[in-house]
Amino acid sequence: MLKIGFRTIKTAVGVSISVLLGELLGLQNFASAGILTLLCVQKSRKRSIQAAVSRFFACLGGMFISTGIFELIGYHAYSFLVLLLLFIPLVVRFKIQEGIASSAVIMMHVYMHGKVEASFFLNEFLIVVIGLGVALLVNWYMPSIDRVLVKYQEETERLISAILLEIANYLKSGYTLWDGKELLLLEDTLAKARSVAALDAENHRTIDKRNDYGIFFENKRRQYHLLERMLPMVSRITAQMEQSNRIGDFVIQLSEQLRQPDKSGELNDKLRTIREYHKQLPLPQTREEFENRASLFTMANELERFIDTI
Repeated sequence: MLKIGFRTIKTAVGVSISVLLGELLGLQNFASAGILTLLCVQKSRKRSIQAAVSRFFACLGGMFISTGIFELIGYHAYSFLVLLLLFIPLVVRFKIQEGIASSAVIMMHVYMHGKVEASFFLNEFLIVVIGLGVALLVNWYMPSIDRVLVKYQEETERLISAILLEIANYLKSGYTLWDGKELLLLEDTLAKARSVAALDAENHRTIDKRNDYGIFFENKRRQYHLLERMLPMVSRITAQMEQSNRIGDFVIQLSEQLRQPDKSGELNDKLRTIREYHKQLPLPQTREEFENRASLFTMANELERFIDTI
């Protein structure tokens, strides 16, 4: 079934309004206002504003520069060679290259008009203002995507909790049948979530409002990398010991309290207690025991860093 997105609807409405306004004002080439609107509707408010500013200055610059070139060389097709060789590097230099296509529309009008007239410049200026102004207006409303972000939050925490439980199972019982799919799903979910969170920030964040979703997913990205670093340490533990059972119980508690940042102090205290207990144990008697305890010690360091991201 054909699916029509909200941005498509806004673009269609904006183009129609621009063409209608241009026609009502009796402008020449009024349909070009619709083209400018079409080019300016973006995914977010921020991008739409940036596009409008770039296109506004590029269109004005293109109108006056093309007039100068055509008056100097003549209104001939080969004049575009000189015009574009000068104009394109200029807009790139001023970082308004987004407006190249839009300004080309205005430069074509200058070429077809074939002479310098104040009324013509006013006509083109109004086309630019209508086209870009309507695009900004229709793009100002952005639907909330909080529901999508909350869904990503829940899925991210579910996956991290599942990974922690798999680590705990291995530490406590040597369970080794896990295929690691949750780690791959977590990486993919975080990539999508961070992209949506960035879009939400561009649409709704103000100077006085933090990008809470962005902060949340950035912390989850750190947790993901810490889990990646823990897994090789866990896999090097070849025997179940009292120390691994204690760390395993702690990891289970960590997975259960993942959504409770107020518990981070309690978790740090418990981890510190476990580490102090391990320091008082007799020295390892075999190389295997030494390596296992070294892996647990390193893992405890990573768990401490993990707690700081909750």
